[in-house]
Amino acid sequence: MDININEQIENPLLNRTEVRFECTYQGESTPKILDVKNRLVALLNVDKNLLVVDSVKPSYGEGKAVGYAKLYDSEENLAKIETKHVISKNKEPEKESEEEAEE
Repeated sequence: MDININEQIENPLLNRTEVRFECTYQGESTPKILDVKNRLVALLNVDKNLLVVDSVKPSYGEGKAVGYAKLYDSEENLAKIETKHVISKNKEPEKESEEEAEE
């Protein structure tokens, strides 16, 4: 999977940078949000907790998708502005606790 950043726009009113990108994944399935997020974090060299991937929209019949991500300046601003479902789909799945594993 390759990611090309098409546009980075500063949004001072919401204390964030908006990133539009294109994802190429020939011969593979559409990448998951968390895979795209991890690749963007490495590409932009930013904190994982400050970046949320809002959407990844694949093109029919092509191994390409366009996406939209938001990079906040603090976790407080991210929590105040982002909707709950966007935050939840960007969270790493939590590992089972030892109590649940024993049952």
